[in-house]
Amino acid sequence: MSMFKEIPLQRPKTPLLDSIRSPKDLRAYDEDRLAEVARELREYLLYSVGRTGGHFGAGLGVVELTLALHFVYQTPFDRLVWDVGHQCYPHKIITGRREQMHSMRMADGLAGFPKRAESEYDTFGVGHSSTSISAALGMALAARHKGEDRRTVAVIGDGAMTAGMAFEAINHAAHCNANMLVVLNDNQMSISKNEGGLNTYFSKIWASKVYNNIRSGGKEILAKLPGNPKELVGRLEEYMKGMVAPATLFEELGFNYIGPIDGHDLDVLVPTIRNMRDLEGPQLLHIITRKGKGFEPAELDPIGYHAITKIEPKPTQPKAVSKVKGPKYQKVFGDWLCDTAAQDPLLVGITPAMGEGSGMTEFSERFKDRYYDVAIAEQHALTLAAGMACDGLKPVVAIYSTFLQRGYDQLIHDIALQNLDVTFGIDRAGLVGEDGPTHAGAFDLSYLRCIPNMLVMAPSDENETRQLLYTGYCHQGPAAIRYPRGTGPGALIEREMRALPVGKGVQKREGKRIAILSFGTLLPAAMAAAEKLNASVADMRFVKPLDEALVLELADAHSLIVTLEENAISGGAGSAVNELLARAQRQVGILNLGLPDEFTDHGSHSEMLGVCGLDAEGVYQSICARLDTAEALFGPAVSVASLDGSSTAA
Repeated sequence: MSMFKEIPLQRPKTPLLDSIRSPKDLRAYDEDRLAEVARELREYLLYSVGRTGGHFGAGLGVVELTLALHFVYQTPFDRLVWDVGHQCYPHKIITGRREQMHSMRMADGLAGFPKRAESEYDTFGVGHSSTSISAALGMALAARHKGEDRRTVAVIGDGAMTAGMAFEAINHAAHCNANMLVVLNDNQMSISKNEGGLNTYFSKIWASKVYNNIRSGGKEILAKLPGNPKELVGRLEEYMKGMVAPATLFEELGFNYIGPIDGHDLDVLVPTIRNMRDLEGPQLLHIITRKGKGFEPAELDPIGYHAITKIEPKPTQPKAVSKVKGPKYQKVFGDWLCDTAAQDPLLVGITPAMGEGSGMTEFSERFKDRYYDVAIAEQHALTLAAGMACDGLKPVVAIYSTFLQRGYDQLIHDIALQNLDVTFGIDRAGLVGEDGPTHAGAFDLSYLRCIPNMLVMAPSDENETRQLLYTGYCHQGPAAIRYPRGTGPGALIEREMRALPVGKGVQKREGKRIAILSFGTLLPAAMAAAEKLNASVADMRFVKPLDEALVLELADAHSLIVTLEENAISGGAGSAVNELLARAQRQVGILNLGLPDEFTDHGSHSEMLGVCGLDAEGVYQSICARLDTAEALFGPAVSVASLDGSSTAA
């Protein structure tokens, strides 16, 4: 296998790959040409991801597997389901999207994950982990119900196998005796370092050569013994399986287990998959792969090369000095966590496999005995925190907004219902740019504020994030602080931590007639629009409890209340304001600005804000449009002050 050391800046020559417009073309090749196709595919993948940025290591690790599956199975008639989807780029290249790869993760371009609307080969839309076995089982049962002779394959990584959902699906598949194949792609590396007993169990596979040698050699020796050694051979094999292979685990669950085999050896991989294709009942093929395979820097640093930014050409002229950006919000969280842990020995940090992404690396090193990475197990993470809180610890859960959805029942039943002292640092709130709707934190304000006992905060900048994290930590009960991906406006961060008054916002600008209530990091857009409109602006800070006194004061002094949030309008912070004004019987115009009632597609964060009308210009135009509507209703002489509240929230 070729080992690449640099990402090609020019499109490589790939004559075999160029001839493959669909898997049908791939299947037309002789099997012995697949290794050459794999080399070309890996080199083209390096080139295309270098142009666009995106998920990197996972795709390099499944080049051979992708080819083998499409070569053996009659896709798209046979269903191929990818888990998480980080590894889908080779699949997209093979399935007719090679020349569109330059648009990966860009507005109106290819999605960074499998997407049903994009191709018939993307059989299941995905972005969250541990869904593939359930989805593939559903497809297998649908085929059985309809009498169709199709096969389904689920590809799942060892990291995703730690989720309870995967084992629920395995158990059900065995119960149904479904005709399906689960490929366990064991690369010993999820995004972060794998944690947990299951990973330790899988690590025994590295002794599998010993197992196979003893197994085959023992059989040869025992076969020469007089009498009938069959029973003895069988017992020896079972003992060996139980000692050094995960076969026992999956076979006890009802799957026929094959493996482990080298997932990069096409000479072994293809015939194995071919032999398993027509086997009846649930099958599990365990393959060993290497994340970043074939690219030396990625093999050496699989975490660092999980995803990359696009490679920019070297400038011919010196770049202009740009404004120094502030730290990422995840670092603000990580610094706060370490500072607070140094003060309070009862603080413990919990994350479901989001340690690096949430800024917890330093904490995990400085406070090893107080750091718990529970792997991809969001439900367990929350109930674990609940149990710790019951017995006097102060758990802080670092979790992405979109993944907190997976632990929603536990949030309600195990934490909020018991009013337990758990603090949530909710990262990736709002739009997440190139990762698109599967990873967007579009709903957290809506699904959090309806839960009794919850304290919900939306800071506007880096310093406010630090102080509100401390405020939530000091609060006796469940508290959530949501903040976006990336960097903030560059606010000066105060080292001293102070608890802010709960439920109190701050008026940032005094104007006339229009008041903009900003929840979260869209405050700069609110301020810019307010300058043009001479509007008042309030940094609300708290979604629950809402600063009712401030809202009513502004409502009494202004004719139009505008709410602004990077969250779904439905049920969000703006809805809380509407409810208050209705309850208080205030006659004032209302305009709710936020994410529309649709899934916003991928693109850069700034582009997506523009599409949703949440940049400064969009906010300004939306308010102007509302004023134009009022003029049309009440006559050309109307001013903003003429709005009487008869119109409903936009």
